[in-house]
Amino acid sequence: MKSNKRIIPKPSFKLQNIIQRLQKESILYTEFLELLQKATDSMYENAELEFELLLSNGLPLEFDGDFIFLKTKETPIEEQTFCVVDIETNGGSAKKGFQIIELGAVKYKNGQIIDKFESLVFAKEIPPYVQEVTKITPKMLEDAPRLENVLKDFKIFLEDDVFVAHDIKFDYTFISESFEKYNLGKLLNRKICTIDLAKRTIESERYGLGFLKELLNIDVDNHHRAYYDALTTAIVFDKSLENIKKSNNSKIKTVEALIAFSKSDNVINNNQKRS
Repeated sequence: MKSNKRIIPKPSFKLQNIIQRLQKESILYTEFLELLQKATDSMYENAELEFELLLSNGLPLEFDGDFIFLKTKETPIEEQTFCVVDIETNGGSAKKGFQIIELGAVKYKNGQIIDKFESLVFAKEIPPYVQEVTKITPKMLEDAPRLENVLKDFKIFLEDDVFVAHDIKFDYTFISESFEKYNLGKLLNRKICTIDLAKRTIESERYGLGFLKELLNIDVDNHHRAYYDALTTAIVFDKSLENIKKSNNSKIKTVEALIAFSKSDNVINNNQKRS
Protein backbone atom coordinates (compact mmCIF):
# COMPACT_ATOMS: atom_id res chain seq x y z
CA MET A 1 0.00 0.00 0.00
CA LYS A 2 1.39 3.39 -1.00
CA SER A 3 1.90 6.00 1.65
CA ASN A 4 0.02 9.28 1.21
CA LYS A 5 2.84 11.11 2.95
CA ARG A 6 4.36 13.77 0.72
CA ILE A 7 8.13 13.70 0.47
CA ILE A 8 9.52 17.23 0.55
CA PRO A 9 13.06 17.43 -0.87
CA LYS A 10 15.64 19.12 1.31
CA PRO A 11 16.73 22.52 0.01
CA SER A 12 20.14 22.44 -1.63
CA PHE A 13 23.04 24.14 0.15
CA LYS A 14 24.49 27.00 -1.91
CA LEU A 15 27.22 29.62 -1.74
CA GLN A 16 24.59 32.18 -0.82
CA ASN A 17 23.93 30.24 2.40
CA ILE A 18 27.60 30.66 3.34
CA ILE A 19 27.49 34.39 2.55
CA GLN A 20 24.36 34.80 4.68
CA ARG A 21 26.17 33.19 7.60
CA LEU A 22 29.20 35.44 7.07
CA GLN A 23 26.87 38.42 7.36
CA LYS A 24 26.28 37.30 10.95
CA GLU A 25 29.60 35.82 12.08
CA SER A 26 33.16 34.82 11.20
CA ILE A 27 33.77 31.21 10.18
CA LEU A 28 36.77 29.03 11.03
CA TYR A 29 38.75 28.62 7.79
CA THR A 30 38.73 24.80 7.92
CA GLU A 31 34.95 24.82 8.39
CA PHE A 32 34.62 27.39 5.61
CA LEU A 33 36.39 24.99 3.21
CA GLU A 34 34.09 22.16 4.31
CA LEU A 35 31.07 24.36 3.59
CA LEU A 36 32.43 25.18 0.13
CA GLN A 37 32.67 21.47 -0.64
CA LYS A 38 29.01 21.04 0.34
CA ALA A 39 27.79 23.90 -1.88
CA THR A 40 25.97 22.53 -4.91
CA ASP A 41 26.77 25.59 -7.06
CA SER A 42 30.54 25.63 -6.51
CA MET A 43 32.77 25.46 -9.59
CA TYR A 44 35.62 23.35 -8.24
CA GLU A 45 35.85 20.16 -6.23
CA ASN A 46 38.95 21.60 -4.58
CA ALA A 47 37.68 23.96 -1.88
CA GLU A 48 40.88 26.03 -1.82
CA LEU A 49 40.52 26.73 -5.54
CA GLU A 50 36.89 27.68 -4.92
CA PHE A 51 38.02 30.09 -2.21
CA GLU A 52 40.42 31.77 -4.65
CA LEU A 53 37.59 32.02 -7.19
CA LEU A 54 35.35 33.77 -4.66
CA LEU A 55 38.08 36.35 -4.06
CA SER A 56 38.64 36.91 -7.79
CA ASN A 57 34.88 37.38 -8.26
CA GLY A 58 34.81 40.25 -5.79
CA LEU A 59 33.56 38.66 -2.57
CA PRO A 60 35.29 40.79 0.12
CA LEU A 61 36.75 38.07 2.37
CA GLU A 62 39.56 38.56 4.86
CA PHE A 63 41.49 36.47 7.39
CA ASP A 64 41.49 37.11 11.12
CA GLY A 65 43.83 34.47 12.48
CA ASP A 66 42.21 31.12 11.67
CA PHE A 67 38.86 32.72 10.82
CA ILE A 68 37.35 34.11 7.61
CA PHE A 69 35.14 37.18 7.82
CA LEU A 70 33.23 39.46 5.49
CA LYS A 71 35.13 42.75 5.37
CA THR A 72 31.96 44.77 4.82
CA LYS A 73 30.58 43.51 8.13
CA GLU A 74 33.39 45.26 10.00
CA THR A 75 34.22 48.21 7.72
CA PRO A 76 32.80 51.63 8.71
CA ILE A 77 30.91 53.31 5.86
CA GLU A 78 33.41 56.19 5.66
CA GLU A 79 36.32 53.77 5.18
CA GLN A 80 34.69 51.76 2.37
CA THR A 81 35.28 52.36 -1.32
CA PHE A 82 32.05 52.15 -3.32
CA CYS A 83 32.12 51.63 -7.08
CA VAL A 84 29.13 53.45 -8.57
CA VAL A 85 28.28 51.98 -11.98
CA ASP A 86 26.05 52.66 -14.96
CA ILE A 87 25.79 50.98 -18.34
CA GLU A 88 24.09 51.67 -21.66
CA THR A 89 23.12 48.59 -23.69
CA ASN A 90 21.58 47.77 -27.06
CA GLY A 91 18.94 45.54 -25.47
CA GLY A 92 17.51 44.15 -22.27
CA SER A 93 19.52 40.99 -21.54
CA ALA A 94 23.06 39.72 -22.12
CA LYS A 95 21.70 36.17 -22.17
CA LYS A 96 19.55 37.07 -25.18
CA GLY A 97 22.57 38.27 -27.16
CA PHE A 98 22.46 41.98 -26.35
CA GLN A 99 25.54 43.78 -25.10
CA ILE A 100 26.93 46.78 -23.25
CA ILE A 101 27.66 49.72 -25.56
CA GLU A 102 29.00 52.04 -22.85
CA LEU A 103 30.27 51.48 -19.31
CA GLY A 104 30.91 54.22 -16.81
CA ALA A 105 31.85 54.12 -13.13
CA VAL A 106 33.21 56.29 -10.37
CA LYS A 107 34.87 55.27 -7.12
CA TYR A 108 33.41 57.04 -4.09
CA LYS A 109 34.91 57.11 -0.62
CA ASN A 110 34.01 59.30 2.35
CA GLY A 111 32.32 62.02 0.29
CA GLN A 112 34.95 62.13 -2.47
CA ILE A 113 35.19 60.80 -6.03
CA ILE A 114 38.62 59.16 -6.06
CA ASP A 115 38.73 57.45 -9.47
CA LYS A 116 36.73 56.97 -12.64
CA PHE A 117 36.19 54.50 -15.49
CA GLU A 118 34.64 55.43 -18.84
CA SER A 119 34.50 53.54 -22.13
CA LEU A 120 32.36 53.15 -25.20
CA VAL A 121 32.18 49.58 -26.48
CA PHE A 122 32.25 48.34 -30.07
CA ALA A 123 28.89 47.06 -31.32
CA LYS A 124 27.57 46.48 -34.82
CA GLU A 125 23.97 47.37 -34.10
CA ILE A 126 22.15 49.90 -31.96
CA PRO A 127 18.34 50.00 -32.23
CA PRO A 128 16.95 53.42 -33.22
CA TYR A 129 15.16 53.89 -29.87
CA VAL A 130 18.47 53.34 -28.00
CA GLN A 131 20.21 55.85 -30.27
CA GLU A 132 17.44 58.35 -29.59
CA VAL A 133 17.70 57.99 -25.79
CA THR A 134 21.48 57.74 -25.43
CA LYS A 135 22.62 59.75 -28.48
CA ILE A 136 25.14 56.94 -29.08
CA THR A 137 25.41 56.07 -32.78
CA PRO A 138 27.07 53.12 -34.56
CA LYS A 139 29.60 55.60 -36.01
CA MET A 140 30.72 56.51 -32.47
CA LEU A 141 31.45 52.84 -31.73
CA GLU A 142 33.44 51.97 -34.87
CA ASP A 143 36.83 52.47 -33.18
CA ALA A 144 35.73 51.61 -29.62
CA PRO A 145 37.40 48.67 -27.81
CA ARG A 146 35.79 45.23 -27.90
CA LEU A 147 33.50 44.24 -25.04
CA GLU A 148 35.82 41.53 -23.71
CA ASN A 149 38.67 44.02 -23.28
CA VAL A 150 36.45 46.61 -21.60
CA LEU A 151 35.13 43.97 -19.19
CA LYS A 152 38.65 42.81 -18.31
CA ASP A 153 39.69 46.39 -17.56
CA PHE A 154 36.54 47.03 -15.55
CA LYS A 155 36.99 43.87 -13.48
CA ILE A 156 40.44 45.12 -12.45
CA PHE A 157 39.00 48.57 -11.71
CA LEU A 158 36.11 47.17 -9.62
CA GLU A 159 38.21 44.86 -7.39
CA ASP A 160 36.13 43.85 -4.35
CA ASP A 161 34.51 47.26 -3.85
CA VAL A 162 30.81 47.53 -3.05
CA PHE A 163 28.89 47.76 -6.34
CA VAL A 164 26.37 50.63 -6.37
CA ALA A 165 23.83 51.36 -9.11
CA HIS A 166 20.48 53.03 -9.67
CA ASP A 167 18.38 49.89 -10.35
CA ILE A 168 21.01 47.41 -9.20
CA LYS A 169 19.24 44.36 -10.61
CA PHE A 170 19.71 45.48 -14.22
CA ASP A 171 23.31 46.75 -14.13
CA TYR A 172 24.67 44.07 -11.78
CA THR A 173 22.98 41.19 -13.62
CA PHE A 174 23.90 42.45 -17.09
CA ILE A 175 27.56 42.90 -16.18
CA SER A 176 27.73 39.58 -14.33
CA GLU A 177 26.22 37.70 -17.28
CA SER A 178 28.64 39.51 -19.62
CA PHE A 179 31.56 38.44 -17.42
CA GLU A 180 30.40 34.82 -17.56
CA LYS A 181 30.05 34.98 -21.35
CA TYR A 182 33.78 35.78 -21.62
CA ASN A 183 34.88 33.38 -18.86
CA LEU A 184 35.65 36.22 -16.46
CA GLY A 185 33.75 34.68 -13.56
CA LYS A 186 30.65 36.38 -12.19
CA LEU A 187 29.97 39.23 -9.82
CA LEU A 188 30.01 38.40 -6.11
CA ASN A 189 30.66 41.96 -4.91
CA ARG A 190 28.38 43.22 -2.16
CA LYS A 191 25.86 45.61 -3.69
CA ILE A 192 23.53 48.53 -2.94
CA CYS A 193 20.67 49.91 -5.03
CA THR A 194 20.37 53.70 -4.81
CA ILE A 195 16.67 53.50 -5.65
CA ASP A 196 16.16 51.42 -2.49
CA LEU A 197 18.46 53.63 -0.44
CA ALA A 198 16.91 56.88 -1.70
CA LYS A 199 13.42 55.65 -0.82
CA ARG A 200 14.56 55.35 2.77
CA THR A 201 16.53 58.58 3.00
CA ILE A 202 15.17 61.16 0.54
CA GLU A 203 11.65 62.63 0.46
CA SER A 204 10.47 62.43 -3.15
CA GLU A 205 7.39 61.73 -5.26
CA ARG A 206 9.39 59.53 -7.63
CA TYR A 207 12.79 57.85 -7.55
CA GLY A 208 13.90 57.71 -11.18
CA LEU A 209 17.40 59.11 -11.64
CA GLY A 210 16.19 62.00 -13.80
CA PHE A 211 13.61 63.04 -11.22
CA LEU A 212 16.08 62.87 -8.31
CA LYS A 213 18.61 64.82 -10.36
CA GLU A 214 16.09 67.67 -10.69
CA LEU A 215 14.91 67.41 -7.08
CA LEU A 216 18.45 67.59 -5.68
CA ASN A 217 19.65 70.21 -8.21
CA ILE A 218 22.43 67.94 -9.44
CA ASP A 219 24.43 69.81 -12.07
CA VAL A 220 25.55 66.94 -14.33
CA ASP A 221 24.85 66.97 -18.08
CA ASN A 222 24.36 64.10 -20.54
CA HIS A 223 21.58 62.06 -18.90
CA HIS A 224 21.51 58.49 -20.30
CA ARG A 225 25.25 58.41 -20.85
CA ALA A 226 26.98 55.86 -18.62
CA TYR A 227 29.72 57.90 -16.93
CA TYR A 228 27.50 60.92 -16.30
CA ASP A 229 24.67 58.79 -14.90
CA ALA A 230 27.19 57.01 -12.67
CA LEU A 231 28.37 60.41 -11.43
CA THR A 232 24.76 61.51 -10.80
CA THR A 233 24.10 58.25 -8.94
CA ALA A 234 27.18 58.87 -6.77
CA ILE A 235 25.78 62.27 -5.79
CA VAL A 236 22.40 60.70 -4.91
CA PHE A 237 24.29 58.10 -2.87
CA ASP A 238 26.25 60.82 -1.10
CA LYS A 239 23.01 62.68 -0.29
CA SER A 240 21.53 59.48 1.17
CA LEU A 241 24.60 58.96 3.37
CA GLU A 242 24.48 62.61 4.45
CA ASN A 243 20.84 62.18 5.54
CA ILE A 244 21.69 58.99 7.43
CA LYS A 245 24.48 60.84 9.23
CA LYS A 246 22.12 63.69 10.14
CA SER A 247 19.66 61.20 11.58
CA ASN A 248 22.27 59.97 14.08
CA ASN A 249 21.10 56.41 13.57
CA SER A 250 23.64 54.45 15.60
CA LYS A 251 22.67 51.17 13.91
CA ILE A 252 23.85 52.25 10.44
CA LYS A 253 27.61 52.50 10.88
CA THR A 254 29.07 49.59 8.93
CA VAL A 255 28.71 48.71 5.26
CA GLU A 256 26.64 45.58 5.94
CA ALA A 257 24.36 47.63 8.20
CA LEU A 258 23.91 50.08 5.31
CA ILE A 259 23.10 47.23 2.89
CA ALA A 260 20.56 45.78 5.33
CA PHE A 261 18.99 49.21 5.90
CA SER A 262 18.62 49.78 2.15
CA LYS A 263 16.47 46.63 1.96
CA SER A 264 14.46 47.29 5.12
CA ASP A 265 11.08 48.96 5.73
CA ASN A 266 12.71 51.78 7.68
CA VAL A 267 12.63 55.40 6.57
CA ILE A 268 14.80 57.96 8.35
CA ASN A 269 13.16 61.20 7.13
CA ASN A 270 9.63 60.67 8.40
CA ASN A 271 7.41 58.30 10.35
CA GLN A 272 5.83 56.69 7.31
CA LYS A 273 6.93 53.33 6.00
CA ARG A 274 7.53 52.83 2.33
CA SER A 275 7.92 49.57 0.48
